[in-house]
Amino acid sequence: MNVDKTVLSPQRGRCALGFPLPKFGTDGDPGAVSMNAVSKALDELVTLRGGEKPAPSPPASTIGLVPAEWMPAAKMERIILHWTAGAHKAGEFDRSHYHILIEEEGKLIRGIPSIKLNEAPAKKGYAAHTLGANSGPIGVSLCCMAGANEAPFDPGKYPMTRKQWDGLTSVVADLCRRYSIPITDKTVLSHAEVQNNLGIQQRGKWDFTRLAFDPSIKGANACGDKLRAEASAIL
Repeated sequence: MNVDKTVLSPQRGRCALGFPLPKFGTDGDPGAVSMNAVSKALDELVTLRGGEKPAPSPPASTIGLVPAEWMPAAKMERIILHWTAGAHKAGEFDRSHYHILIEEEGKLIRGIPSIKLNEAPAKKGYAAHTLGANSGPIGVSLCCMAGANEAPFDPGKYPMTRKQWDGLTSVVADLCRRYSIPITDKTVLSHAEVQNNLGIQQRGKWDFTRLAFDPSIKGANACGDKLRAEASAIL
């Protein structure tokens, strides 16, 4: 007979704790009576020791994507989202302007400046990602859209991918959680929304007014609302 050790171990453990087992004994049979008895025994043990049950492990969906060391303690006000207008890989120039970059397959690349440097007031060496709006915001960029054209829309040779977008929503959720940033159209927004939403003049930036993987989404607000909704769902 094959004995399931994952069942046999807690059965034997219950005996060692002085609790009787039902008729299944220590045979490795995972019957409902036996498993319920094990669960009850553990509850009794917790009570006797005056402790609490250990917290269950968080589901995979709540585990952060951004490494903790990339998110130093700082008071950050918002997150501004971009694309590099380059290829699908992060170059040295790209890394010097953003805190986090996302390549074609969703791989995260750490920017050269620390997020801490953009804490208001911005310090020497900060990530210069948005004209007139670098003091307080975190800059995140997708590596894509070189040679793209807004109207008529042409995503060029390096279109934004769905994997990049999915990575972006997860990154935004991580950053909002870490820095207690609420998700609104003034605190989580694309570069294309900065001028209208924050009243800070920009220079014709259109990242993002179109999504290469979903051409039906058109306009800065529509793209921004989609991003905020998906990031909020993760949170």
